[in-house]
Amino acid sequence: MLENLTTTIETTTTSALSVTNEIFALCSLVSLLLGIMISFTFCFRQKKSKGFILALTILPIIVQVIIMMVNGNVGTGVAVMGAFSLVRFRSAPGNAKDICGIFLAMAVGLATGTDQLILAAVFTAIVCAVTLIYSFSPLGSIRDSMKVLSITIPESLDYSEVFDDIFGKYTSHAELTASRTTGMGSLYKLTYEITLKDAKKEKEMIDELRTRNGNLEISCSKKTEDPDAL
Repeated sequence: MLENLTTTIETTTTSALSVTNEIFALCSLVSLLLGIMISFTFCFRQKKSKGFILALTILPIIVQVIIMMVNGNVGTGVAVMGAFSLVRFRSAPGNAKDICGIFLAMAVGLATGTDQLILAAVFTAIVCAVTLIYSFSPLGSIRDSMKVLSITIPESLDYSEVFDDIFGKYTSHAELTASRTTGMGSLYKLTYEITLKDAKKEKEMIDELRTRNGNLEISCSKKTEDPDAL
């Protein structure tokens, strides 16, 4: 009888362990596939580092493993929370889209860690579809096409309306954002935010500006994205 009981316990333990391993493998596979989908979606048409792409790919499976480890175990949960509190992350500031991608990857890991595989797949598909639709839409394209124009002029030149005719010819939007003196007060450096009507005519515009400012320094560069702006 004792031998039968021992055999039954061993069989039950082996069966439970096999089921647990199968569930873990399935959840890990789903997490990895969804992570690949998330990394492709949020890096589409974006210049992202390999580190960020890798982070979006493996973050769901990392969060899934943590959730499976602490599930129903208060002591382990407190220990993991204490370990994470000792870690300080140092990275470059990200934009709003990067933050959404990281939160989505974490949400997928939470869902797969609690065996909600269908919910994780449906949720990821919806968010990725919406993200791709907005990537192809013209919303926000005007802000992305803005450039920063810096013009140096002599102090004798009144800069309030001196370039208005040139801006009206070549730009759809031109706004003076900053002005400061340079060269011991003998020069002014003006900074504009502009949107060109035709990007191919940028050189023509700069040539006309050079004749107006006495051939002093002019620079035109792409507007860098402010990481603090959403």
